[in-house]
Amino acid sequence: MIIRTENHLRWSDVTPRQEYINRRRFLASALLLGPASAYAGAKLGPLKPSPISTSEPKTSYEAATTYNNYYEFGTSKEQPAKLAHTLRTSPWTVKVEGAVAKPKEFDLEAIQKLAGLEERIYRMRCVEGWSMVIPWIGFPLSELIKQVEPTSAAKFVAFESLYDSKQMPAANYAGLPFPYKEGLRMDEAMHPLTLLTFGMYGEVLPNQNGAPIRIVVPWKYGFKGIKSIAKIRFVEKQPNTTWQMANSREYGFYSNVNPAVDHPRWSQAKERRIGEFFKIPTLPFNGYGEQVANLYTGMDLKKNY
Repeated sequence: MIIRTENHLRWSDVTPRQEYINRRRFLASALLLGPASAYAGAKLGPLKPSPISTSEPKTSYEAATTYNNYYEFGTSKEQPAKLAHTLRTSPWTVKVEGAVAKPKEFDLEAIQKLAGLEERIYRMRCVEGWSMVIPWIGFPLSELIKQVEPTSAAKFVAFESLYDSKQMPAANYAGLPFPYKEGLRMDEAMHPLTLLTFGMYGEVLPNQNGAPIRIVVPWKYGFKGIKSIAKIRFVEKQPNTTWQMANSREYGFYSNVNPAVDHPRWSQAKERRIGEFFKIPTLPFNGYGEQVANLYTGMDLKKNY
């Protein structure tokens, strides 16, 4: 082996950038969700086929990873893709506690072993009026919930994201209380559509999309899908959520996609798919009414927005 000093290096001795990236992706793929897989772009697999997918055209990867809401990394849609590289996603643990028989602290590898990964193409609707169709990778949140055996006192599931001002300096200017908090009713969390998500487009989640682990609840507005989860707690009473605490008049706990209920500052009747020009009608429950409407039988969905 020839070892060249800096003064003797030729351009031909330098590994091409794309070859370097491909090698990193290969190593991460081999380890699946081991430490190296924290590298954004690592392939995930093998994937189980899933019948729970829309046949609508997918949003481009570029659009889905550069137009994001992640206030810890900036309040404009373009900022998270530029600033989220400071997020350290390995090592990572998720603490699960509260009204459960078996509280646990999982690392990513332990969570990954709970079930096989699926790719599910879901419609995603943002409260600001834009939407996407994204192929997420994960498995039902219920698989993790079963491991900790919730007690009869567990009526809701409260989620909390990582918050570290050193990794997330832009959060100081977001105007929100951190760490970010969200919650679901127990039956919503156990619903098979609710996805514990590790990747998208066949790869590990990019930081700006919620790496290394997030929730996707496709019949609700996007802010319900909490990113970079660090803690899950099972509770008896409805938990406070970040947007409720910040502005309860505009953001309710349930946040089901309901075109008949306007946001106080704009209509929710139509949406614009990212990458398309014309608006399309917004569907009740984001088009998942057949699967989830029964969860809200008898509820006033205008009052419980």
